[in-house]
Amino acid sequence: MIREVLDASALEQAALLRAREISSEELVRGYLERIAALDPELNAFVRVHRRRALAQARRKDGETRSGRADLPVFHGVPTAMKDLNLVRGSVARFGSRGVWIPSPVDCHSTASVRRGGFVIVGKTATSELGAMPVTEPDLHPPTRNPWDLERSSGGSSGGAGAAVAAALLPIAHGSDGAGSVRIPAALCGLYGFKASRGRVANAYGLRDPDILYSCGPLARTVEDAAALLDVLSRSDELLRAVRAPAPRRQLRIGVLTHSQLAPTHPEIAEGVRAVAKQLEAMGHALDELRAPEGSVEEFLPVYQRQLAGAPAFLPWRLQPVPRWLRTAGKRVSAERAREIQRDLTRRILATLEPFDLCLTPTVPIETPRVGEFRDLPAPEAFARAALLGVYTATSNITGAPSANLPMGRMAGRWPMGVHLIGRVGDDALVLQISRQLEEALPWRGEWAPAARLA
Repeated sequence: MIREVLDASALEQAALLRAREISSEELVRGYLERIAALDPELNAFVRVHRRRALAQARRKDGETRSGRADLPVFHGVPTAMKDLNLVRGSVARFGSRGVWIPSPVDCHSTASVRRGGFVIVGKTATSELGAMPVTEPDLHPPTRNPWDLERSSGGSSGGAGAAVAAALLPIAHGSDGAGSVRIPAALCGLYGFKASRGRVANAYGLRDPDILYSCGPLARTVEDAAALLDVLSRSDELLRAVRAPAPRRQLRIGVLTHSQLAPTHPEIAEGVRAVAKQLEAMGHALDELRAPEGSVEEFLPVYQRQLAGAPAFLPWRLQPVPRWLRTAGKRVSAERAREIQRDLTRRILATLEPFDLCLTPTVPIETPRVGEFRDLPAPEAFARAALLGVYTATSNITGAPSANLPMGRMAGRWPMGVHLIGRVGDDALVLQISRQLEEALPWRGEWAPAARLA
């Protein structure tokens, strides 16, 4: 497989497939070879469906040769599903020794991805029950960062982040309950997007109006991310919005580099200020954003309540942190969690409301080492790991759209991310400004060292 094709974006690969300049089978084989060569060290995948993926690819090629005019946007492009999702004919483990779910059907998210034309080559690693922002379950070795194998790829969509950063996939599906798409995107140098609450149907059909988590893309380009969001939401409006002329009006943008919730590394704060200057140079009006009132401790019962609903058929086999979160969450009533979340939402939106967009760090601290939280008591491990998500969790609380954009590397090694937050429902604007910043701060040409090894 020629390197240029594997380095192409998912939409570029889709165009090559439609033009029959490459076959889906060739493309899938190319990625399967890279997975076989690199994943034993990265641990981005928990399952690789080699035979099934190649059979899917051959069917896609047959449909392409038939001359069908209605092929979906990603027809024949490889991707993978996170192991918090059901994939027909596979097993869902949710990153846990206490969960085993044979899947005779696809969940809603997997079904949407199939309708988008993708070939599903396997399942990517997650932290146990998606609880931690690092991907280190007992079920398999820790998922490592392609930029530095001693560092974490983040979580809970850490497998998806590592896979795309190492060019094991062109794009990947993730889910985000407090930053689980955007944190791995920040640590792995990718674009990651969390949609407004309700835009993407819940994977399991849950209709909670205050639900924290949503599905979203980890990608190397904004256009790829917008196209996958359209697939997940069964629309075509976001890719059209990204490709349309950028808004000409001056936007008011709030900028926050420091918060009482977590220390911000000086290089990350400086990176946010540099991105703010780019936005100012584009003609937008910048102003200081006051940090919203609230604390991790205040949010904790809401998060615990969410984890209490996660499946665990053998709960005594859970790791200490998920077990602690679930046990505590069973003591939090739905009414109490809703009351806390809505009060936090009111306070957060009060500080964001004057602005069209807000800019903060995505992850304010240095990329943690693999195993950094493993030997700590559960409450301490969670408290320290939660520093990774103090900025991202606000969008899950309020339901606002937000994205991670790569903005350079700390100490010249570890990717840093800037967090762009929009008003609830204004996903298109976040994507449009992301696209402008993608041109001003080109990250696509930068590849993790692991991506160059095979």
